[in-house]
Amino acid sequence: MTTPTASTSKTGIPAAPNGSPSQSPRPGSGQGLTTVDAGHRGTDEPAATRGRTIIATGVVEKIAGMAAREVRGVYALGGGGLSRTLGAVRDKVPGGGGRAGLGRGVKVEVGERQTAVDLDIIVEYGVPIQDCAADVRENVIAALERITGLEVVEVNIAVGDVHLPDDDAEPDGELRVQ
Repeated sequence: MTTPTASTSKTGIPAAPNGSPSQSPRPGSGQGLTTVDAGHRGTDEPAATRGRTIIATGVVEKIAGMAAREVRGVYALGGGGLSRTLGAVRDKVPGGGGRAGLGRGVKVEVGERQTAVDLDIIVEYGVPIQDCAADVRENVIAALERITGLEVVEVNIAVGDVHLPDDDAEPDGELRVQ
């Protein structure tokens, strides 16, 4: 006498009593099958939600510095006379870390979604400082939010010097020391 045994389909999945392959493994059978719902594939997710973008602090500094320099009335970024002189020397020394001043006078804190900016600027003589600072703040916020997508929570501006028209002129007359 023979006893009926469980048959298997060609795929190796245990057959159902009616002879067709079983639709799901039996609990505790040890088969590691994964169920995927139709219509919920990974490619259905927007690309923007499949990963992270990390923006380096230096990138935010450069963007903020460029945006500040675009404003009429900003002579330069950085502190007063000595700081400016040392920065100019650093820019000319090979390997001195000179980035042509792109990050000089700019400090930022960058989080996952927000950033805060501190700027040291030098304004041209005769330009209303409050108006210049407001224009710088507006331009920096607009540029950072447009380019990086980060929310700018604050832009603090310190005016460290005023550039006078005759600051760039060569001294006239004879040198005092020869």
